[in-house]
Amino acid sequence: MSLTGTPFLYTLIALSVVALVLPLVLWSRVRGPRALRTATRALMLLFAQGTAVALVFTLVNNANSLYDNWADLLGTGDHVQQAADLGADGTGGIALKRLPKLRQTFRPATGPGMGAAGGVRVTQLKGRVSGVNAEVYVWLPPQYDEPAYRHHRFPVVELLPGYPGSAKAWFGSLHAHEQLEPLMRDGQVAPFILVAPRTNLLAGVDTGCANIPGTVNADTWLSVDVPMMVMDNFRAESAPRGWAVAGYSAGAHCAAKLAVAHPDRYGAAVSLSGYNDPIGERDSLAAQTPALRAGNNPYLLLRRAPVPPRVSLYLSGQPHDGYEAAVALEQAAKAPTTVHVVYIPRSAGGHTMALWRPQVVPAFRWLTEVTGLGHVTAGRAAPPRSPSTAGARPAELASGTASRAGAVRRR
Repeated sequence: MSLTGTPFLYTLIALSVVALVLPLVLWSRVRGPRALRTATRALMLLFAQGTAVALVFTLVNNANSLYDNWADLLGTGDHVQQAADLGADGTGGIALKRLPKLRQTFRPATGPGMGAAGGVRVTQLKGRVSGVNAEVYVWLPPQYDEPAYRHHRFPVVELLPGYPGSAKAWFGSLHAHEQLEPLMRDGQVAPFILVAPRTNLLAGVDTGCANIPGTVNADTWLSVDVPMMVMDNFRAESAPRGWAVAGYSAGAHCAAKLAVAHPDRYGAAVSLSGYNDPIGERDSLAAQTPALRAGNNPYLLLRRAPVPPRVSLYLSGQPHDGYEAAVALEQAAKAPTTVHVVYIPRSAGGHTMALWRPQVVPAFRWLTEVTGLGHVTAGRAAPPRSPSTAGARPAELASGTASRAGAVRRR
């Protein structure tokens, strides 16, 4: 049974009901010696507690997309086939443009939210350069299959989850495609191809999106293998202008680092509640040594860059949860690097999906502006929506659009 599947959830609900009813019905009916009666009642209580804990964990896991399958949860998954030393640029001297096109087979993805807004598809990708073998999820904008756009190339945003986190999280928990699809139809947001590769590549540790010879080449997986696959299989814009990377929490750190380190591969990055020093995630492999920490710290990469990278960064955070790191990047940036910092007050909530979900639309509006690739509509424009104030204040606070109330400060 799938960890995130409906059958498993319903099974736990049924077992929880049984575990609650059993003591009520059998408590006074247990027969035998006193020791046996005590042991039987203790087992009923343990069964009730165990099923309750399992049900709550499953609900939390499904809501936050922490673990995608049993291997991730139990720490038995390993998606690294080899981790050669690929050098400073992460290509190992391979002439990427000479590699033959890699045609992939895609199937409809399963799980919460994966069938919405036209559906998400998934493929198993064997990275030819990184040595990583893992799944990649792809969602196509509504214009993609319109006859009028059959020769049009679309911009791409690579989506990265936190740690622990599932590659499905941006679709299943943040509902990114469901939020953006009507705005793309209206031309309010550029018709981005959304790509979510697996980032949980080794059991029990965060790769920190780093290349570590002999261990993992996560940087190359994300910035070389996945983009090449997308370019080979879809009508995607060329890098770096048509490519961006976005993430939350540990994924936010990766997004900023990848964009700053590879301005030839990404033109923009969105970082929601990120950090600069890899030690911000205690399980990060990139925090193991001073050299790794420095080489994967976007703040130090910006400060030490001989030529400021031509990238645009959107950074949001709360006090002591991303905001200070964002301001540090803003202060370190020099033209042509541009940084947009959004201050999120504590009253907007904590380090959860509820904080990041309403930030999706403002971040993608910003991406549309900085890439200049918007104003493409498909089919008939969606009807105007009736204004609603239900839950508006929390959403405005979290998205950074409540400046009129004085709650959000922008830089």
